[in-house]
Amino acid sequence: MGDKRTAILNAATRVFARRGFFNAQVADVAREAGVAAGTVYLYFRSKDDLLTSIFEKSMTRALEEADRALAGVTDPVERLRRLARVHLGGLGSRRDLAIVFQVELRQSTKFMERFSAAQLRTYLDHLRDAVRAAQEAGVFRTDLNATLAAKAIFGALDEMVTNWVLSNRDHRLVDDADPVIDLLVNGMKAQPTV
Repeated sequence: MGDKRTAILNAATRVFARRGFFNAQVADVAREAGVAAGTVYLYFRSKDDLLTSIFEKSMTRALEEADRALAGVTDPVERLRRLARVHLGGLGSRRDLAIVFQVELRQSTKFMERFSAAQLRTYLDHLRDAVRAAQEAGVFRTDLNATLAAKAIFGALDEMVTNWVLSNRDHRLVDDADPVIDLLVNGMKAQPTV
């Protein structure tokens, strides 16, 4: 039963990425999944439910990957690097999913509200906790608002994905993770020469 649900979600991701959410029909998803249109409705209430389920499944997977990547890592900057690799690696490994996340989910206020759901808050909490740990370790300024910093880090990573999707460049997005974090951690100031 779960295999068919997963197949339908994967098909929906491909169809929404190719045709756009608003132009796609449930029949298109069913055809792509190799099932009857009625079968889709056994697992999902509507096309909106498909989009919401793609988001929720992907966020659940990303949070599980983040938890694994962070296990045993105490260095706060390394924690930020690992989160950036999960973010860019996860979306960079599936262009169709990245298109759905960066373009299709954002075309509706209803779906944008999902971005403030518990799963995204949990992800932002990981970033904020790493920033606070860096502050406590004396790596980051203590006058820095950790929540603002977490949102700025998320925003930088999010923009990297959007640029990758829109540019149609064929490079490994995950390779941008460390340079982005290094830029945010070290800034753009030239280091004084000794």
